[in-house]
Amino acid sequence: MHDMTALLIELGAIILGLGLLGRLAGRVGFSPIPLYLLAGLAFGQGGVIPLRASESFVATGAEIGVILLLLLLGLEYSASELVTSLKTQYPSGAVDFALNAVPGAVAALLLGWGPIAAVALAGVTWISSSGVIAKVLGDLGRLGNRETPVLLGVLVMEDLAMAVYLPILTALLAGFSLAGSSLTLLISLGTVAAVLFVALRYGHHISRAVSSDNAELLLLVVLGLTLLVAGVAQQLQVSAAVGAFLVGIALSGEVAEGASSLLTPLRDLFAAVFFVFFGLSTNPADMPPVLLPAFLLAVVTAGTKIATGWYAARRAGIRRAGRWRAGGALVARGEFSIVIAGLAVGTEPRIGPLATAYVLILVIMGPLTARWTEPVVRRLTRPAPKAEQQESPRPAEAEGVSASQ
Repeated sequence: MHDMTALLIELGAIILGLGLLGRLAGRVGFSPIPLYLLAGLAFGQGGVIPLRASESFVATGAEIGVILLLLLLGLEYSASELVTSLKTQYPSGAVDFALNAVPGAVAALLLGWGPIAAVALAGVTWISSSGVIAKVLGDLGRLGNRETPVLLGVLVMEDLAMAVYLPILTALLAGFSLAGSSLTLLISLGTVAAVLFVALRYGHHISRAVSSDNAELLLLVVLGLTLLVAGVAQQLQVSAAVGAFLVGIALSGEVAEGASSLLTPLRDLFAAVFFVFFGLSTNPADMPPVLLPAFLLAVVTAGTKIATGWYAARRAGIRRAGRWRAGGALVARGEFSIVIAGLAVGTEPRIGPLATAYVLILVIMGPLTARWTEPVVRRLTRPAPKAEQQESPRPAEAEGVSASQ
């Protein structure tokens, strides 16, 4: 009874605090994500008042938050749009890997952590946070912008690349050869391909089967299907977030519209819990020694992500303003970076605090660059006002003209 009372009190305080922080952010026209993270940091391990009773519930809610963020993002687009985006954006994916994975690998080698840690830190700096970016795009009202499908193509390629990268990294950390992880890798790739095939070929049948005029039934069926597919995807070494995204892709038409309106409030609640949990799981005492290298790495890879988004949007024919918006939106790192660092800490413990500080910096910087990159660039590149073509004559010159006349 005491544990349940403490759980209710902590959950009530967390949700009420999130609401107040969200209202404060709305008043100043700012994304609430950094405030959620800082609140979690203040009340997590080593914080002011650690929250214990609600820890497991918040961890589960955080996982649901990521799943719902990706589901709602997938509902915005059809399977055919996704495939078209992947076909046209694969060069952008290659540029994304080259520009953003290499700095992490180089940093690990310069720090003397060895090649396996270099592979891990490359993943930390490479993968943007689909969850954070989906939330920021929603907050800024950009889900319908022309550059958003381009962003989606880059993010989906990153998420799908995790189906290849994570089994390889796990095998390297365990001391296995690449051949030893081939079966897991084949299962991962086969799962993604199968779900995409079903979404393309039978998506309309799935939508018809899920459809219901009863809002309660529609909510239960879509949410249950999403969690089930996400869990199976996780079991098959594919990210749960990728599974949820593919469910959203498979649903279309009125079903997608109805599910989106019903699930949006749930998404907002659990997404906020995810960002709080991210802060709760970080001990502030581990941060100071790694702040400088984390900050330098964050600045470098923020610039490379902006370059990636600019390049991808330029290839898609997006105008200059949209290119900068795309670049700024890609800066945030989050859930995948933490997962990768968690896998690597057994081999290289120092990577944990560095990755946490790095992600915290960029997850706070990300909403800022998403909002301000394009306006700042526009102001800096605005042409100076033209000087007047003809200056008024000086008094002496005017007198000389009068005398000659």
